[in-house]
Amino acid sequence: MFNEKGECEMRGVLIKICGITNINDALIAVDYGVDALGFIFAKSPRQITPQNAKKIIEKLPPFVGKIGVFVNESPSYIQKIFKECGLTGIQLHGEEIPELCRELHPLTVIKAVRIKDENDIKILNAYTSVSAFLLDSYVSNKKGGTGKKFDWKLAVLAKNYGKPIILSGGLTPDNVTEAIKIVNPYAVDVCSGVEAKPGKKDKLKIKKFIERVRKYDAG
Repeated sequence: MFNEKGECEMRGVLIKICGITNINDALIAVDYGVDALGFIFAKSPRQITPQNAKKIIEKLPPFVGKIGVFVNESPSYIQKIFKECGLTGIQLHGEEIPELCRELHPLTVIKAVRIKDENDIKILNAYTSVSAFLLDSYVSNKKGGTGKKFDWKLAVLAKNYGKPIILSGGLTPDNVTEAIKIVNPYAVDVCSGVEAKPGKKDKLKIKKFIERVRKYDAG
Protein backbone atom coordinates (compact mmCIF):
# COMPACT_ATOMS: atom_id res chain seq x y z
CA MET A 1 0.00 0.00 0.00
CA PHE A 2 2.80 2.44 0.92
CA ASN A 3 6.46 2.66 0.02
CA GLU A 4 9.28 2.96 2.56
CA LYS A 5 8.73 6.74 2.79
CA GLY A 6 5.08 6.31 3.75
CA GLU A 7 3.92 7.53 0.34
CA CYS A 8 1.14 5.76 -1.52
CA GLU A 9 1.81 4.03 -4.80
CA MET A 10 -1.18 3.73 -7.10
CA ARG A 11 -1.99 0.43 -8.80
CA GLY A 12 -5.76 0.22 -8.99
CA VAL A 13 -8.06 0.31 -5.98
CA LEU A 14 -6.41 -1.47 -3.06
CA ILE A 15 -8.33 -3.70 -0.66
CA LYS A 16 -8.03 -3.93 3.10
CA ILE A 17 -10.00 -6.45 5.13
CA CYS A 18 -10.24 -5.39 8.75
CA GLY A 19 -11.15 -7.17 11.97
CA ILE A 20 -8.97 -10.24 11.41
CA THR A 21 -9.03 -12.50 14.48
CA ASN A 22 -7.71 -15.85 13.24
CA ILE A 23 -5.16 -17.29 10.84
CA ASN A 24 -7.72 -19.08 8.64
CA ASP A 25 -9.53 -15.86 7.73
CA ALA A 26 -6.20 -14.13 7.14
CA LEU A 27 -4.91 -16.78 4.76
CA ILE A 28 -8.21 -16.98 2.87
CA ALA A 29 -8.06 -13.23 2.26
CA VAL A 30 -4.43 -13.48 1.17
CA ASP A 31 -5.20 -16.34 -1.21
CA TYR A 32 -7.88 -14.24 -2.91
CA GLY A 33 -5.48 -11.32 -3.32
CA VAL A 34 -6.12 -8.85 -0.51
CA ASP A 35 -3.61 -6.00 -0.22
CA ALA A 36 -3.78 -5.43 3.54
CA LEU A 37 -5.27 -6.89 6.71
CA GLY A 38 -6.41 -4.97 9.77
CA PHE A 39 -5.97 -6.06 13.39
CA ILE A 40 -8.14 -4.27 15.96
CA PHE A 41 -6.44 -3.74 19.31
CA ALA A 42 -9.27 -1.59 20.70
CA LYS A 43 -12.41 -2.79 22.47
CA SER A 44 -14.55 -4.45 19.81
CA PRO A 45 -16.27 -7.75 18.97
CA ARG A 46 -13.26 -8.17 16.67
CA GLN A 47 -10.59 -7.25 19.20
CA ILE A 48 -7.39 -9.27 19.09
CA THR A 49 -4.51 -9.38 21.56
CA PRO A 50 -1.08 -8.27 20.39
CA GLN A 51 0.20 -11.78 21.10
CA ASN A 52 -2.38 -13.42 18.81
CA ALA A 53 -1.94 -10.77 16.13
CA LYS A 54 1.81 -11.41 16.13
CA LYS A 55 1.26 -15.16 15.62
CA ILE A 56 -0.90 -14.44 12.56
CA ILE A 57 1.38 -11.77 11.13
CA GLU A 58 4.41 -14.07 11.34
CA LYS A 59 2.66 -16.43 8.91
CA LEU A 60 1.73 -13.78 6.33
CA PRO A 61 3.60 -13.02 3.10
CA PRO A 62 5.93 -10.00 3.19
CA PHE A 63 4.04 -7.78 0.74
CA VAL A 64 0.68 -7.92 2.50
CA GLY A 65 0.06 -4.83 4.64
CA LYS A 66 -0.44 -5.46 8.36
CA ILE A 67 -2.36 -2.55 9.86
CA GLY A 68 -2.94 -2.15 13.59
CA VAL A 69 -6.13 -0.33 14.59
CA PHE A 70 -5.93 1.76 17.76
CA VAL A 71 -8.39 4.01 19.58
CA ASN A 72 -7.12 6.87 21.77
CA GLU A 73 -3.89 5.16 22.81
CA SER A 74 -0.58 6.81 23.71
CA PRO A 75 2.18 7.10 21.10
CA SER A 76 4.48 4.98 23.27
CA TYR A 77 1.96 2.13 23.45
CA ILE A 78 1.27 2.28 19.71
CA GLN A 79 4.97 2.23 18.89
CA LYS A 80 5.51 -0.71 21.26
CA ILE A 81 2.76 -2.81 19.64
CA PHE A 82 3.87 -1.77 16.15
CA LYS A 83 7.33 -3.16 16.80
CA GLU A 84 6.31 -6.27 18.74
CA CYS A 85 3.71 -7.41 16.20
CA GLY A 86 5.60 -6.57 13.02
CA LEU A 87 2.99 -4.14 11.76
CA THR A 88 3.53 -2.13 8.58
CA GLY A 89 1.12 0.69 9.41
CA ILE A 90 -1.27 2.01 12.02
CA GLN A 91 -4.85 3.22 11.85
CA LEU A 92 -6.05 5.71 14.44
CA HIS A 93 -9.78 5.35 14.92
CA GLY A 94 -10.48 7.62 17.88
CA GLU A 95 -10.22 11.31 18.67
CA GLU A 96 -6.47 11.49 18.12
CA ILE A 97 -5.28 15.06 17.59
CA PRO A 98 -2.89 16.12 14.80
CA GLU A 99 -0.02 16.54 17.27
CA LEU A 100 -0.26 12.89 18.29
CA CYS A 101 -0.12 11.82 14.67
CA ARG A 102 3.04 13.86 14.21
CA GLU A 103 4.61 12.19 17.26
CA LEU A 104 4.28 8.83 15.53
CA HIS A 105 6.47 9.85 12.60
CA PRO A 106 8.02 8.05 10.73
CA LEU A 107 5.40 5.31 11.10
CA THR A 108 2.79 5.07 8.36
CA VAL A 109 -0.34 6.59 9.93
CA ILE A 110 -3.88 6.30 8.60
CA LYS A 111 -6.28 8.66 10.35
CA ALA A 112 -9.86 7.42 10.45
CA VAL A 113 -12.63 10.00 10.51
CA ARG A 114 -16.29 9.16 11.10
CA ILE A 115 -18.43 11.10 8.67
CA LYS A 116 -21.83 12.54 9.52
CA ASP A 117 -21.92 15.66 7.38
CA GLU A 118 -19.68 18.05 5.46
CA ASN A 119 -18.35 19.62 8.68
CA ASP A 120 -16.58 16.35 9.48
CA ILE A 121 -14.65 16.62 6.22
CA LYS A 122 -13.22 20.03 7.10
CA ILE A 123 -11.15 18.72 10.02
CA LEU A 124 -8.98 16.75 7.59
CA ASN A 125 -7.08 19.94 6.81
CA ALA A 126 -5.33 19.78 10.20
CA TYR A 127 -3.85 16.29 9.72
CA THR A 128 -0.97 17.16 7.44
CA SER A 129 1.43 14.47 8.68
CA VAL A 130 -0.67 11.37 8.03
CA SER A 131 -0.29 9.10 5.01
CA ALA A 132 -4.01 8.64 4.26
CA PHE A 133 -7.52 9.23 5.55
CA LEU A 134 -9.95 6.42 6.20
CA LEU A 135 -13.55 7.62 6.02
CA ASP A 136 -16.06 5.63 8.07
CA SER A 137 -19.71 6.09 8.97
CA TYR A 138 -20.68 8.04 12.06
CA VAL A 139 -22.75 6.05 14.53
CA SER A 140 -23.18 7.40 18.05
CA ASN A 141 -21.08 5.57 20.69
CA LYS A 142 -19.46 3.26 18.13
CA LYS A 143 -16.01 3.75 16.62
CA GLY A 144 -16.44 1.46 13.62
CA GLY A 145 -17.56 -1.90 12.29
CA THR A 146 -21.18 -0.74 12.23
CA GLY A 147 -22.10 -1.96 8.76
CA LYS A 148 -23.63 1.47 8.04
CA LYS A 149 -22.68 3.55 5.03
CA PHE A 150 -22.54 7.33 4.70
CA ASP A 151 -23.09 9.71 1.79
CA TRP A 152 -20.28 8.77 -0.57
CA LYS A 153 -20.42 12.20 -2.20
CA LEU A 154 -18.81 13.51 0.99
CA ALA A 155 -15.88 11.18 0.35
CA VAL A 156 -15.44 12.83 -3.04
CA LEU A 157 -15.08 16.19 -1.27
CA ALA A 158 -12.46 14.68 1.05
CA LYS A 159 -10.22 14.03 -1.94
CA ASN A 160 -9.58 17.79 -2.08
CA TYR A 161 -7.50 17.63 1.10
CA GLY A 162 -4.43 16.18 -0.53
CA LYS A 163 -4.28 12.69 0.98
CA PRO A 164 -5.25 9.26 -0.35
CA ILE A 165 -8.79 8.28 0.63
CA ILE A 166 -9.61 4.84 2.00
CA LEU A 167 -13.36 4.31 1.81
CA SER A 168 -15.00 2.34 4.60
CA GLY A 169 -18.38 2.04 6.27
CA GLY A 170 -21.06 -0.36 5.12
CA LEU A 171 -19.24 -1.75 2.10
CA THR A 172 -20.34 -5.18 0.87
CA PRO A 173 -19.79 -7.30 -2.24
CA ASP A 174 -23.11 -5.92 -3.51
CA ASN A 175 -22.31 -2.21 -3.28
CA VAL A 176 -18.52 -1.92 -3.57
CA THR A 177 -18.60 -1.42 -7.35
CA GLU A 178 -21.04 1.47 -7.01
CA ALA A 179 -18.92 2.99 -4.24
CA ILE A 180 -15.79 2.88 -6.36
CA LYS A 181 -17.61 4.43 -9.34
CA ILE A 182 -18.71 7.37 -7.20
CA VAL A 183 -15.57 7.95 -5.12
CA ASN A 184 -12.66 6.40 -7.03
CA PRO A 185 -10.80 5.95 -3.74
CA TYR A 186 -7.22 4.93 -3.19
CA ALA A 187 -8.47 1.87 -1.30
CA VAL A 188 -11.58 0.24 0.13
CA ASP A 189 -11.82 -1.17 3.63
CA VAL A 190 -14.34 -3.82 4.62
CA CYS A 191 -15.06 -5.52 7.93
CA SER A 192 -18.63 -6.55 8.76
CA GLY A 193 -19.55 -6.68 5.06
CA VAL A 194 -17.57 -9.91 4.60
CA GLU A 195 -18.43 -11.56 7.91
CA ALA A 196 -20.45 -14.62 8.83
CA LYS A 197 -20.66 -13.15 12.35
CA PRO A 198 -18.62 -10.57 14.27
CA GLY A 199 -15.02 -11.75 14.34
CA LYS A 200 -15.49 -14.56 11.79
CA LYS A 201 -15.22 -13.91 8.08
CA ASP A 202 -17.27 -15.53 5.31
CA LYS A 203 -15.09 -17.11 2.63
CA LEU A 204 -17.57 -16.56 -0.21
CA LYS A 205 -18.16 -12.92 0.72
CA ILE A 206 -14.41 -12.27 0.78
CA LYS A 207 -14.08 -13.89 -2.65
CA LYS A 208 -16.94 -11.88 -4.14
CA PHE A 209 -15.76 -8.60 -2.63
CA ILE A 210 -12.23 -8.93 -3.97
CA GLU A 211 -13.38 -10.23 -7.36
CA ARG A 212 -15.73 -7.29 -7.86
CA VAL A 213 -13.06 -4.73 -7.04
CA ARG A 214 -10.58 -6.40 -9.37
CA LYS A 215 -13.19 -6.69 -12.13
CA TYR A 216 -13.88 -2.97 -11.88
CA ASP A 217 -10.16 -2.23 -12.05
CA ALA A 218 -9.88 -4.36 -15.17
CA GLY A 219 -12.64 -2.35 -16.84
